[in-house]
Amino acid sequence: MKNPFYREFGELLSAHFPCKVQKISINAGFTCPNRDGSKGIGGCTYCNNQSFSPEYGGKQHSITEQLVDGIAFFSHKYPSMKYLAYFQSYTNTYDSADKLKAMYEEALSHPDVVGLIIGTRPDCMPDELLDYFEELNKRTFLIIEYGVESTLDKTLGFINRGHTWQESVSTIERTVQKGIQTGVHMILGLPNETRGDILNHVVKISELPVKTIKLHQLQLIKGTEMARQYREHPEWFHLFDVEEYIDLCIDFAERLRPDIIIERFVSQSPKELLIAPNWKLKNFEFTAKINKRFAERETYQGRFFQ
Repeated sequence: MKNPFYREFGELLSAHFPCKVQKISINAGFTCPNRDGSKGIGGCTYCNNQSFSPEYGGKQHSITEQLVDGIAFFSHKYPSMKYLAYFQSYTNTYDSADKLKAMYEEALSHPDVVGLIIGTRPDCMPDELLDYFEELNKRTFLIIEYGVESTLDKTLGFINRGHTWQESVSTIERTVQKGIQTGVHMILGLPNETRGDILNHVVKISELPVKTIKLHQLQLIKGTEMARQYREHPEWFHLFDVEEYIDLCIDFAERLRPDIIIERFVSQSPKELLIAPNWKLKNFEFTAKINKRFAERETYQGRFFQ
């Protein structure tokens, strides 16, 4: 049943597939240009990639092994389900074109895999690879997701992203011009960003030809540079309580272009890594809360979009 308040990812999948489809996260062992010294070291200040790892697979396993593990994990619920290989951890277009193509084709060679979702950075999409994705998009389901995180260059510099907002804009436009479905990731609550800054992000995102957006709350993760910053300068941070964050998400959705798919509002890091905020809610519980608040506020995605 279609969500009456906002456009969900299932709506996009239903338009493409006649069956249930599940994402399986793949860790292909990549790094990032702001980790290996090409642009910087240490990576993004908030990032500990253990927080993205699923319960199956792992970088020590081949792509095929991770898919087999993932399918075994999910298939008991829906034996006829098909799968999307989700290249998630680190920067999944940051290697030689030949190595990358071999990885993507290995994933697609599994008979139950019906498409790819590839998470990457806007400064890691060379023309040669984008040309390959243009061809690939003609023979399988494909989404390229870019970690944008913020539209403010001062924030991007502070969190050591290693790219600018304009690089995000340019790469998103190049990707969409190839006919490829394109998504963005945004973090709400980055250091020193105000509520006004966050609601201005949605104006800029809505101007871009994106298909999907993923939102999540800033989480402080053990072992990160940001965790150290929080200990030393807590005044730089505003960590939302759950009710405040729900209202912020709805304010964001009200201003978002109404055709954009909101794939998620929240992310959950493993409890053993999470410092704060600890809402002790599962994703489905958060979704129930946000739908309830949409109903209470009698509002919907795009209500205030201009």
